[in-house]
Amino acid sequence: MTADRGRRRGFWQENSLTLGFGAAFLVVLAAQAVAGRAEFNEQLAVDGLQQIGLGDYLMSSDFAVDVTENWQSEFLQFFLYIFGTVYLLQRGSPESKPLHKAGTESDREQRVGDHARSDSPRWAGTKDWRQIVYSRSLGLVMGGFFFLSWLAQSIAGVAAFNELRLRELQEPVGWGSYLASADFWNRSLQNWQSELLAVAAMAILSVYLRQRGSPESKPVGAGHTATGVEG
Repeated sequence: MTADRGRRRGFWQENSLTLGFGAAFLVVLAAQAVAGRAEFNEQLAVDGLQQIGLGDYLMSSDFAVDVTENWQSEFLQFFLYIFGTVYLLQRGSPESKPLHKAGTESDREQRVGDHARSDSPRWAGTKDWRQIVYSRSLGLVMGGFFFLSWLAQSIAGVAAFNELRLRELQEPVGWGSYLASADFWNRSLQNWQSELLAVAAMAILSVYLRQRGSPESKPVGAGHTATGVEG
């Protein structure tokens, strides 16, 4: 029994970062659904239309587009950051690699092919397409998530956009026309610029500021010019 409790404690502790943020995500998503429904019903009341329940709102295009437009901007941020930091550097930032390691680095440094170790992932030790794919798998998956969430946003967005047009007795537009509309690009770009600003701010502020105990910060006593050093 004691061993079982220890294993459970070990699981929660070893995965606390993912579990903590995952739980926080669900709480905030639920809160967004409640607040979003209230706002949506306020607009329906203004238009003299019948209000809807929480279940109907969760299945609505209005809720879907609000959620997915934020998801796609987050995945875009990570996709660009993952690939960008291969070559782009920031002197003094823990968010950057050391200045002499720009590029994809050597097989020895990356522990691939003949330099793979006993605990290396199996595909890392291959010398064919599997190594090529696996060595870029994080960026590719993030890019795939971005594309899928962008696609979902565009589909939900055109449905929500057309719903508003029908209330105003206007003709609905097609998906292609919506992709070229100001509404779609305003939704996308206002999220993209905020994500890019956040990355740039983190890269430069972490040169001079510290957070003790965080891997996103350098050690408190590290010099401002120390690059690629995590606390």
